[in-house]
Amino acid sequence: MRLALPALVTAALLALPVPALANPALAVPTPAHADSPFGPLPPHNPYAGPDGTATMHGDTGSSDATPLPGPKPGPLDSERVALQSACPTVLVGSDGRPVALCTTIFGLVPTVHLLDPADGGSVAELPIAKGSLLGGVYAYLDQDDRLVVVDGNRDLLRIGHHRTATGAWALTVDSRLSLAGAVPEGDAVTGLSPDWQGRVWFATGGGVVGTADDRTGTVRTLALPAGEKVANSLSTAPAGTLVATTHATYLLTAEADGTPRIAWRRPYDRGPGRKPGQLSWGTGSTPTFFGPRTGTDYVTVVDNAAPTVHLLVYRTADGSEVCSVPVLRAGGSGSENSPVGAGNAVFVASTYGYPYPKLPADAGPSVPASGRFSGGLSRVDVRSDGSGCDLVWDTTVRSAAVPRLSTGDGLLHTVLRRPVIPGTDATSILDPYDYAEVDPRTGAVTRTHYLGAGFLFDTLQMVGSIAPGGVVYQGTTTGILRISSAG
Repeated sequence: MRLALPALVTAALLALPVPALANPALAVPTPAHADSPFGPLPPHNPYAGPDGTATMHGDTGSSDATPLPGPKPGPLDSERVALQSACPTVLVGSDGRPVALCTTIFGLVPTVHLLDPADGGSVAELPIAKGSLLGGVYAYLDQDDRLVVVDGNRDLLRIGHHRTATGAWALTVDSRLSLAGAVPEGDAVTGLSPDWQGRVWFATGGGVVGTADDRTGTVRTLALPAGEKVANSLSTAPAGTLVATTHATYLLTAEADGTPRIAWRRPYDRGPGRKPGQLSWGTGSTPTFFGPRTGTDYVTVVDNAAPTVHLLVYRTADGSEVCSVPVLRAGGSGSENSPVGAGNAVFVASTYGYPYPKLPADAGPSVPASGRFSGGLSRVDVRSDGSGCDLVWDTTVRSAAVPRLSTGDGLLHTVLRRPVIPGTDATSILDPYDYAEVDPRTGAVTRTHYLGAGFLFDTLQMVGSIAPGGVVYQGTTTGILRISSAG
């Protein structure tokens, strides 16, 4: 998933204050499905934090799934943690302490926050050097619960949290490795993830992929074909590293010295231009590893074909195509989100027409020039014999976040953006937002909880994280929502 988050919020925040709206009736909660048919998830990466909370997309395979259950059945509570920042990334380490990577609304400074697990409040913060938009988006937690991120100076940082002599919490840069010799001037790192040898793989917006070993200081790179940009993060598994450019999907491996090499490349239909509700001309997917045997048997992305996008599934071993299935046909057919993958099942949410308050400078015109956010959520299953795929269901669920699949409770967790005028697909600054749980077997919404209305609650297609104890942390344009069981 690519997020136009840090710079997108500034102009819209200057709009008029949003009046309070009445709290709508909540849906009747239904029991979670404890016996989940989905799995296995990708194998644990020994150089990353806990599965489900180590990366924006849950794990280094970017499954967007977690073994942790969400809130238990019954009434829910929610509270807004105001950080005056867009907060796309909330991760949780083995110590249970959430770490958020945000970007301030005014000044657009990437800032790391350590949160109190009891109430979500910030107990320590650390600004880092300002760079590109995505410098305030993608990061991961390593095996020592340190946030690994590349700052605006093109330095690879490991940021730890520690108690001071007075007992207070502090965030510190525990290590630093310059990537300036590998990342061209004017370019910036888009995404990063560790491999199974402890190297950090990274990709830049300009199409440079590389490995960095901050134990030895070794950095190696490979330039992808000219004109191909990387607008999303990357994914790692024992088989290699996935990168989706604005033209093709790649599996890369590394030579003994860490130099990247291309194992396979598969181009996709990128359509006539950027669709409304997308932020670049090409796939909006961070590529996803999934599969029923190892958790990484297959690779999936969503293309940008017009008028209907396709979910593409490839075999990880050789890149051969398993299927190309039209998806999001009931709603808007376009997606800026990473697919959710577990076992044989893949889920993809529509962002077509989503009203981002501002677009990246290089986004270019959309084709068509505008579109309504009608929503859409599809499930596709790979056949058990691998002979193809089938569309299981296709709905108009109006997801305003990347859904998270919990194999612990058997539910999809997301946020819905509802229109002020029911029954329409219009959007406005007054729109209300609901936390929602979706039955992955049928696509039906089984429980909702009203979060709030207006710009302050806009989840802007960001990813929610489920923490231990069934607490959901969801980033917004102005901070974080903390959702938990009542009482």
